[in-house]
Amino acid sequence: MSRISVNAKEFAYEQIKKDILQLNLLPGTKISEKIISDQLDVSRTPIREAFLKLAQEELLTIIPQSGTFVSLIHLDHAEEARLVRELIEANIVGICCENLTKESAFSLEVNLKMQEQLVSQEPGEEEIKKFLELDEEFHKELFVCCGKQRTWKMIQSMVGHLNRLRLLRLQDTQDLDWSVIINHHKEIFEAICEKDKQKAENLMSEHIRLMITEKDILLQKFPEYFLV
Repeated sequence: MSRISVNAKEFAYEQIKKDILQLNLLPGTKISEKIISDQLDVSRTPIREAFLKLAQEELLTIIPQSGTFVSLIHLDHAEEARLVRELIEANIVGICCENLTKESAFSLEVNLKMQEQLVSQEPGEEEIKKFLELDEEFHKELFVCCGKQRTWKMIQSMVGHLNRLRLLRLQDTQDLDWSVIINHHKEIFEAICEKDKQKAENLMSEHIRLMITEKDILLQKFPEYFLV
């Protein structure tokens, strides 16, 4: 396979996945190879391969003779991903307490300042998406800090349903207190800096459990987006 075709496949995969995770392609939406091919200006072969890869990650549902659809948000999958994140990340912050580098400490501090700046005024749709990106970058840096990037990558293959639920919650829940999320991040960082392993682990577990709150509200408002 040529380098060009490999790049086209990866480009198509990353772009379609981004559109799914950012809810630009809503759950249940029917999509076609031809339309996506025209939109991304790549041939249909890499689109087809990207579809298959995303179907393996359960972000697309391919129904023979019916078409390809953006998968509905499966609450059991979202909860399973949340549980995996809680179990792993509670241990990750414990390791970070013993291995915090100056580079990671600086990256985490900058990330926290960017989160605060982003929500200093009422956020719109793009700011909400950016906040979720910063949230993910904060957690990713903890894995980088203790040299567990492969574990982070493994987790990313199963969090599609959870991340869509989180974004929908952030976009729709009018009374969501953003400061709660940021304060959790700050407290986790402070516990790591203080090398308080037990405190850091407890805080992370509590923080991860926030990820699937308000699901009942979202189910009532957007029942067509969910598979329960």
